[in-house]
Amino acid sequence: MSAEAAAEKPVVWSWRADWMEPVRARPVPVAVVAVLVCGVLGWRVGVRAELAAFLYLGLVGTALGFVDAALRRLPDPLTLTSYPVGLVLLGAAVPFTEAGGQRYVGALVGMAVLWVFFAVQWFMLPNALGLGDVKLSGVLGLYLGWLGSGAWVLGVFAMFVTGGLYSIGLLVLRRAGRKESIPFGPFMLLGAFVGIVAYA
Repeated sequence: MSAEAAAEKPVVWSWRADWMEPVRARPVPVAVVAVLVCGVLGWRVGVRAELAAFLYLGLVGTALGFVDAALRRLPDPLTLTSYPVGLVLLGAAVPFTEAGGQRYVGALVGMAVLWVFFAVQWFMLPNALGLGDVKLSGVLGLYLGWLGSGAWVLGVFAMFVTGGLYSIGLLVLRRAGRKESIPFGPFMLLGAFVGIVAYA
């Protein structure tokens, strides 16, 4: 997301809010992607206690991807509310999951480390990342951390590889300049999806 995101106006949770326009304007593509994402997550996670948490991430992640791609914004009502929802849903799965307590601690560590990692980048290179990316990073780190260090490393690696390849493609096709930024949220979500699918 571009540096302009750092100066986002406060948004409220409403289906009439301006930031929901990309979802309202393209309901069929959004629904198709959401079904596909949740289908793959359901297949990989299986009928386990944490499935509800990952399906929630799939639904919210789909909406965030469409919104950020269109508006270069990652609205607080979707990113910030995903912290307590994710923590509660994964926490509820702890008693029914093998090594659930250890996984939950890993999720908390993954959340904190990825948030700090993105926050430092945003502070040092504000033109490369937006504050919305920082807010989203902790959520993705939470889920990747639940699955272990392998998922976390692969997910983060995939975020930057896919985003980098897309940027290179735009430069090669001369559809963007070297100083032009891209919405990074979709690539963060895609990278996390790769890590989750590989290790769930």
